[in-house]
Amino acid sequence: MHFVELSGGAMSALLDGDLPEAGRVVGVSLTEYFVTDAARWLWRFRLDQMAADPDRAQWMVRQVVVGDRGFVVGHAGFHGPPDEVGMVEIGYSIAPDFRRQGYARSTLIELLGRAAAEPAVTIVRAAISPDNVASLATIAGLGFVEVGEQWDEEDGREVVFEVPARRVPSA
Repeated sequence: MHFVELSGGAMSALLDGDLPEAGRVVGVSLTEYFVTDAARWLWRFRLDQMAADPDRAQWMVRQVVVGDRGFVVGHAGFHGPPDEVGMVEIGYSIAPDFRRQGYARSTLIELLGRAAAEPAVTIVRAAISPDNVASLATIAGLGFVEVGEQWDEEDGREVVFEVPARRVPSA
């Protein structure tokens, strides 16, 4: 598994519903999952963030690619660079056809490894809807501790979990 950056140009093409152009820009073939309403909301949100602060791009969305042929199973990244205390929040989504096959856990472990490699990162946060049983199961056993709750304008109530950045689990 590896990550491929989803550039602003690719996100713009996805907002236009142009999968072939987005795939050309990033060098792998993308599926219809990347042009769903939820995905398009994310691309618009991330593009706005990147326009406000171009340095955020390196922390944003990546495609989750498996295999030698560039098989894309989802997208992942951080909500932005580390804040003033070194916290980064992760986000990931695996396409429905590829769920329950270990890709989410592998993606999460890869994100944790990337966070651990950044000296400025001290804490990794995950905010998950209490109804999202699959994501709650994915973080189980990876050292995350519940630290509170928050209200997200898009997703509603979320339970907040954190883990020290230097605690990198094995696959």
